[in-house]
Amino acid sequence: MDTEILARIQFAFTIAFHYIYPPLSIGLGLMLVIFEGLYLKTGDKTYEILTKFWLKIFAITFGIGVATGIIMEFEFGTNWSVYSKYVGDIFGSALAAEGLFAFGLESTFLGILLFGWNRVTPKVHFISTIGVFLGSMFSAVWIVVANSWQQTPAGYHIVGEGLNARAEVTDFWAMILNPSSVDRIIHTWQGAFLAGVFLVLSVHAYYITKGRYIELSQKAFKIALSVALVVSLTQLISGHSSADGVAKNQPAKLAAMEGHYESNGPADLYLVGWVDQELKKVYGLAIPGGLSFLVHQDFNTSITGLDAFDPKDQPSQVNAVFQFYHIMVSIGLF
Repeated sequence: MDTEILARIQFAFTIAFHYIYPPLSIGLGLMLVIFEGLYLKTGDKTYEILTKFWLKIFAITFGIGVATGIIMEFEFGTNWSVYSKYVGDIFGSALAAEGLFAFGLESTFLGILLFGWNRVTPKVHFISTIGVFLGSMFSAVWIVVANSWQQTPAGYHIVGEGLNARAEVTDFWAMILNPSSVDRIIHTWQGAFLAGVFLVLSVHAYYITKGRYIELSQKAFKIALSVALVVSLTQLISGHSSADGVAKNQPAKLAAMEGHYESNGPADLYLVGWVDQELKKVYGLAIPGGLSFLVHQDFNTSITGLDAFDPKDQPSQVNAVFQFYHIMVSIGLF
C-alpha cells in the first residue's frame, strides 16, 4: 500500500463519515419547516413538541457535520496538496461560498431557532426555521458544484505547466452551471430530504411499536410518509436525468457502471451481475437492450463501450464501480 492508496482510504473514511450528517440536517430542516408551519397554522401543541424535539436532533447533526467538515477540508491540503493547488482557484470560490452560507446564514438563524422561542415572535422564529433550511440547501449547492466541476469541468483554462499548472476560472457562471451540476444538485437535495424524512419515520415507528407517544408519533409518521412518497418518486426522475447526463458527458463512466465493453450493438441493463475484467464480460441477470432503451428510447441503438477508451482512461476496478452503482440503485428502488 503506497502513500496514494493510504491517502485515499483516509479521505474516504473522513468524507463518508462526514456525509452522514449534512444530508440529515437538510432533510430534518425540511421537517422542521413543516412541523412549525403546522403549529402556527393550527395552534396544535403536538406540532410544537415535534418541532422542539427534532430541533435538538438537528442541532446535534449540524454540529457534528461542521466538525467533521473542517477535518475533511484540512485533508484537502494534507492529503491532496498538489491537487488543491491545481484546483484552488475553482474550489476556493465554491468552498468560500459554502462557508458563508453554512457558517453565516445557517448558524445565525440556528441561534435564533434554538434560543429564541420566548425572545422573538412566532413568525420571526418560523422565518428563522426557513432560513436554517435554506442555508443548509445553499451550502450543499457549492459542495456539489465543486464535485460536479471535477466530473464535467467548464469555464476554465490551464495556466502554467507541470507541477506549477493550475486551473483558472474564465467564466464563473459556466463553472457553476457546468453540464452536470444542476442534475446533481437536484438529486442530492432529494436524497437529503429522504435521509431526514426516514430518520423521522424510523424514530416515530419505534415509538408507535412500543406504545409510547402514540398520538404525537402517528401525526409525525403520516406527514413524514407523505413527504417520503413524493420525494422518492420524483427522485427516480432526477436519477434518470443524471444518468442521461452521464451518457452524454461521461460515456466511459456509463460503460463502467453497467460493465459494457463492446461498442458495436445495443447494451443490456443488468439487474444483478458480476464483471470479469479479464474476459471483459458480465455474468448476471439482464434486460436485453435495456440500457440502450433508457438512454435512446430504442432497444437496438449502440452504446459506447469501454473498448472505445484507452486502458489508462478506464477504471482499475470496473466490477467495484458496477457493484456500488447497482447497490445504490437497488437501495433507492427498495
